[in-house]
Amino acid sequence: MTTVQMFAIKSSQAARAAERFFKERRITVQYVDLQKKPMAAGEIRRFIERYTLQGLLDTESKAYVDGGLKYMKMSDSEWLEKIGKNPQLLRLPFLRAGNKICIGKDEEGWKAMLAA
Repeated sequence: MTTVQMFAIKSSQAARAAERFFKERRITVQYVDLQKKPMAAGEIRRFIERYTLQGLLDTESKAYVDGGLKYMKMSDSEWLEKIGKNPQLLRLPFLRAGNKICIGKDEEGWKAMLAA
């Protein structure tokens, strides 16, 4: 049986949708609340390799817009520090099932994660 690890925050609508999607298919979801426990550097690197750091950012989020981050130029290490402190800047949820990963509200991506 497949287990999906989900990195998200409790207030995320997309995370609730993903959790519902997997539970409807009787897939076990291991939830990691990013407000309580930030992602390990190696874990986030895996997502960066696939989507790039800029691809992980939710440029339409309230935290991003209110922080004026659209106009800021920062190094990758500065961005990593900032998202470690404020996970609302990310396109959540981050999902992992074995070697397959997916980010955001992407039902087609979720289905692909479950495909053999």
